[in-house]
Amino acid sequence: MAVDSVDASLMEQVRAVVEAHRDDRGALLPILHDIQDQLGHLDPAVVPVLAAELNMSRADVHGVISFYSDFRAEPAGTTTVRLCRAEACQSVGAEQLVADAEHIFGVKVGQTTPDRSVTLEQVFCLGNCALGPAAQVNGRLYGRVDRGRLIGILAAEESAE
Repeated sequence: MAVDSVDASLMEQVRAVVEAHRDDRGALLPILHDIQDQLGHLDPAVVPVLAAELNMSRADVHGVISFYSDFRAEPAGTTTVRLCRAEACQSVGAEQLVADAEHIFGVKVGQTTPDRSVTLEQVFCLGNCALGPAAQVNGRLYGRVDRGRLIGILAAEESAE
């Protein structure tokens, strides 16, 4: 996609974020996080704009975006559920929790429900190893999560809205 064909307001937003970080060392990650915070995702159209602005190749920018699981190409659902699949959590039931969550939501890890209510993600450490299986729901960390607790957490999230 040519930089010229990118929506002008999107290009302006991206350039403003780049300008805010222009003098930072290793600015790409903070730029990507800021853009995702503003837009809710990293539209693939930002890749050529960032590459041009930062004098990088599109492949380098895309490589960073695709390497880190925090970045998404589509907007997330209203609720984001991240399940830890690291070894410590696996040893206490994380794989069953993942299977249960996929069944509850009707989507696989990495997908968003058709009604955009939930995005189910996997991570490989939430830093809560002693209390596995660990989950993060809308940025809040939970330990010792099983199917029932996950359903309870989601019900509490829903009633808090």
